[in-house]
This record gives sequence, C-alpha cells and structure tokens, in this order.
Amino acid sequence: MAAASISRSSSAAPDAALEDYSIYSNLSDDQLLQLAIERSLTETHCSTTDTTTQPSQSHSRQNSLAQSTNQHGCSSHNPPDAQITAHYSSPNPPAVKPPDLKTFDGTVSRFITGSGRRMVAYRRADGSLIHIAPEPEEEEEPLFKAIREGDAVRVKELAMRPGTNLMMPSKPGWLAVHQAAWFGQDTCLRMLLSAQPGMINKRAVCGETPLLVATSRDHLGCVQVLLENGAAPDIANYDKETPLYKASEKSNAAIVAGLLNHGAEVNTRCILGWTALQQAVLQNNVEICEMLLKAGANHNLRNMYGISPLFTAAQYGKLATLRFLLKHGADINTQADDGATALYEAAKNGHEEIVELLLSQNADANKPGRTGLLPLHIAAQRSSDIIVSMLIPATSKTRIRRTGISPLHLAAERNCDDILEMLIEAGFDVNAQLSEERSRLYADRRSSILYFSVINNNVDAVRLLLAAGADPNLDVFKPLMVAARHGCIQTITLLVEHGANINAAIPTHPTTFPAVYMFSMKYLPMFKYLLDHGGDARSCFDCVYGSQPHPPIKTTRSDRSGLRDTDQMVLETGLRRGIQFCEMISVSCISRWAGPIIDVLLDYVGHVTLCSRLIEHLDSYSEWSSIKEKAAPPRPLMQLCRLQILQLVGRRQLKRLPLPGGLIRFLQHLEMSLDEC
Repeated sequence: MAAASISRSSSAAPDAALEDYSIYSNLSDDQLLQLAIERSLTETHCSTTDTTTQPSQSHSRQNSLAQSTNQHGCSSHNPPDAQITAHYSSPNPPAVKPPDLKTFDGTVSRFITGSGRRMVAYRRADGSLIHIAPEPEEEEEPLFKAIREGDAVRVKELAMRPGTNLMMPSKPGWLAVHQAAWFGQDTCLRMLLSAQPGMINKRAVCGETPLLVATSRDHLGCVQVLLENGAAPDIANYDKETPLYKASEKSNAAIVAGLLNHGAEVNTRCILGWTALQQAVLQNNVEICEMLLKAGANHNLRNMYGISPLFTAAQYGKLATLRFLLKHGADINTQADDGATALYEAAKNGHEEIVELLLSQNADANKPGRTGLLPLHIAAQRSSDIIVSMLIPATSKTRIRRTGISPLHLAAERNCDDILEMLIEAGFDVNAQLSEERSRLYADRRSSILYFSVINNNVDAVRLLLAAGADPNLDVFKPLMVAARHGCIQTITLLVEHGANINAAIPTHPTTFPAVYMFSMKYLPMFKYLLDHGGDARSCFDCVYGSQPHPPIKTTRSDRSGLRDTDQMVLETGLRRGIQFCEMISVSCISRWAGPIIDVLLDYVGHVTLCSRLIEHLDSYSEWSSIKEKAAPPRPLMQLCRLQILQLVGRRQLKRLPLPGGLIRFLQHLEMSLDEC
C-alpha cells in the first residue's frame, strides 16, 4: 500500500516521531483526509528521499500521524519552517485537479467516508488513481434558489427573463412549480403559473404533481393556488395515492375540504387498496370522515387484505372513528381475508374500550379466525384479564369445544394464572383436551390443560387446576413423568395426592416397570416417595434373562439433540419389546447409582432373585456387597409382614389402624422421611 513520505531540507532532529507529528499537524483536515485516502487506495509502496530515516523511524511517523489525526485532529506544537514535499514511488501520482470528464477515459467512483463525507475518485482503465477529492456540491440553479428562499421579486425577474424555459426540470421531472409547492411559496407559485400555466399538472420522478407535493407538505396556500388555477385533483402518483388520500393521511381537514369542493373522487384506492376514508379512520379524524361520507365515500370498501375502515379502527384502537362508523351503519362483524373479525383484532391488541363498544353493539364473539381461535382465546393468550371478563358471557362454550382448544389451554401455556382462575370460576372444563389435530402440533402429543402447567413448572397453576378437579392421567405422556423429569417434588406431591398413576407406562415406548422411574432414580428421595405411595417395585426385578448372560446394550447417544441416555434406551429397545429395569439401569449416567437404587427397591419387595446384570453392577463396587447379601433369601420376617399388611389394608388406610405411631411409620417406610433424605 502506497504511502506519502515526508522529507525536510534541514537536518534530522533527534526525535523524528515528534517532528513528523508537528509536520502533519500543519496540514488541514481536507489534506489529512486526502492523504489517508490516497494511502488506502493506491496499491504501490512509497519510497522516501530521506535515506537517514530507518524503518523503525518510518513506522514511528505513521503512528504519530495516527495519534495526531485520531486523538486530537491538530497539533499543539508549532510546525517546522522546512518545506514539505510529498514523494510517490508511482510514476503517476494523484493529480491536483480533477480530469476533464469530456476527454477522460476511465472510471469515476463515489463513496462516503466514516465521518459521512462524500468523496469521488478518478481512475484510469488499469485501476491506477488519478485524482481523489470531496465530491463537489451541485450548484443550485438561480431560479430554484430564489423559490426556496421565497424571493418573489427575483423569481418574477428570472421567470420573465427572455429565454427562460420553465418546463426545463432541475432534477428528473422536478419543475419550478414543484419547488414552490415543496417549500410552500404560494406567491412564487402564482407567479410561475402566470408565466407558464402548462406546467400545473406536470409529474415528477415518482409521478407526483405540484398539487400532490403541496398536499403532502401540508401547504394549504399552495393547494388553494393550484386548485384555483385548474389543477386536476385526482392525478395520483405511481403508488396510486391521490391528493385527497394524502390530505387524509396528513389529517388536514382544510385541504380535504378544498379538494372535495373541486370535485375530488372519494373512493379512489391506492396501490394497497386503501381509500381516503380508511386513512382518515386511521388518523381518528371524525371531521374528515364526516366530510368524506357526505361526499359519497363507501365505508365498506376493503383494501387488498380484506380490511374495511371499521376493522382498521378496531385494529388500531381508534374509538372516535369506530363510534362514527357504527353510527353510520358500517358492518360490525366485518372480517378480513384471514377470517379475523374487528372484535378479534381489538382483543388481540388489548384495546379494552374498543372491545367494550363492539360488545355493547352486539358484535359476534363466536366468529373464529383462520386459525380457528375465537376472540376469547386470543384474549386469554395475551393475558388481557379485563377483556377476558368481558368476552366470557358473550362466548358460547359449545363453540369453544368446536375449536378443539380451550382458552384454559392458552392461559396455562402462557402462565396466565389470573386468567386461568377467572375461566375456572366461569365454569370452563378443566379437563378439556386438545383435538387430535391440535395435539399433533406438539411433539409430545400433549392434550390436557394440566400438562401445560406442569411442563412450565407452574406449581400454583397445577394446584389451582387439581383443586378444580383436573385429572392427572389424561395425557399419553403423563404429567407425573414430566414433573419427575423436571425434578419438581412439589408438583409430584400434588399430582400423587390427586390420584396420578405412578405405575403408568408410555404406550409408544413401553417398559416392564413404571415409566416414571426412568426420570426419578437419580434423585433417591423422589424415587422413594413414589415407592412409598404405591410405586411397583416388584416389576423392577422381573427379567427374561434371569441368571443367564444378557445381550450387550447400546448406550451411545443418537444424533438427535436433547435426548437423554434413558430416552435413547427407550427408543432403541422399546420398539422391540418393553425395556427392562436391568437394561435401563445400565445406562452410563445411572449405573453409578445402581447400588443405592437396588438397595431402596429391596425395602419394597419380598423374596426376589437378582438377574445376572444386576449382580454385575453390585459386584463392580466392593461397598455394594452388603446390598447383594440383603437380596439373598430368606428376607427378614418384619419385611415380609410389612408387605403383607400393606397388601391387605392398603396404604391409604394405615393411619386408621389402632397401632403405635412407630409401627405406623415402619409400615409407611418412614424410617427416613423425605425431608431427612
């Protein structure tokens, strides 16, 4: 990369870096900028005439330059008196003046510096740089400058000067009348139209007429001048936006009135299908809406998305124009192309006053959108408790059931506990299930409301639903298994107390033992709690191989992210047959706990035989030898008696037995409580 080197006629000073720092500080900002750009754009290396300067000194100069320009922008030192000359190794250094574009054979490129300055570079065909400099500002034509400054005398002088062509644009399509309309110079505009009436409806680069320019800029005086001089009120730009549309968008009632008085068409649509009335509704301008309706505006015209003005008012919370449209007979149940009603859209956007007004005017709360959801669904999903309370009495529970999803599902999914409680108190079914179609949208095929709260770890919502009668056993993958996977003992306790089936299996991936054990064995207090409350321990010792050698088990993870080793075991083995306990406990992340797990299980069974794989696990660690001895027959008589009593009486009836507390605790396996573990 080429660089300009600086040489001095005087002898070198001891501190070359300091000297160069002073030299560069003498340059102007433009010179420094040009020098830096020349260095970055030129591909050849520079050579210096100062042979006494060493490479390290040259590097020091460049560092000094960077410090000077980046940190200060100017130097605090006085520059030396020596003459400064720039030397280039290239035989064709950048020229001082730009080349003549009429004879220049090369390329001209423009760019913007980091500070926002516009630059232009001239290069030969071979890419070498000829000249680089700030881009010259375009010189404004005298007539357009006079118009911008509002110099009416000067405008009249220039407009009337012989040879002046007012139809000659300064930019693509931009005539003097556009300039006057843009800057609101109505006096200048009147003079120009007097001199050249033919340019009144000329269009600029985007198709805008002077009238549209004046309207877009809110220049009422210019609009009046143009209309008085015969400007066509309905010529639109290339987006099909008319002056009336723009005046409504700007919420300028005076300009709207002027355009309507000159016969502007009220129902013309823009490129997106919007009318002036729809824009006036969006601006919540009742005055303009009233003028447009009196002029014949159709309040039921829809844009390209099927959205009517009333829908727009509800969507954006424009209460005044919504009330006005309803008063004039607009369809309150209008629907967009996606099926959404005005009430649905207002509920989705949380416009409480709009919802209240629509319901007071008997808007239908039972019209579903394209997704099948009703306004109550979307309000519950958005946690709009006031809107939910208004929609509950207006919504049919029969129509809710037809949608295949309850608003309770959506409230539980978003952890909206207040909404959940409100819906329960209103009598919505806590055991409503997702339709098959909606259940398939979830990988775990969930269906119950309770499942949503459990998977969110929302203990308060779980307690609320269970107290209201939610069934914890409705889902294919039970909420109890989800709670065990999360390790939430509070949720597990609530589910078990309300009848969760501890011994449930997963139909799609069967096991020969309770499936919940797969997610709880690494947390022994939780595992013991499940066994205390009816978990089947005996099935964990049933093995089809017995004392015979077991086939090898693949315990490597699959490529599917997020699966645990136990999940992988189920996927690999469960499709062939029900996975056995000894196979599951052999997974690497669980096998380290094999001894304590087997030890706990033995407290809940009588005579059992350990299969060869369980014995292998117990033999793998010397301190587990006592556990193997514990499993050897005969089992203690107290253990056998405990099991027999539990079988005859049942766990729920133990506290009613006329027995000492210590014996009751023994029967309940409470030698070590859950809190003490």
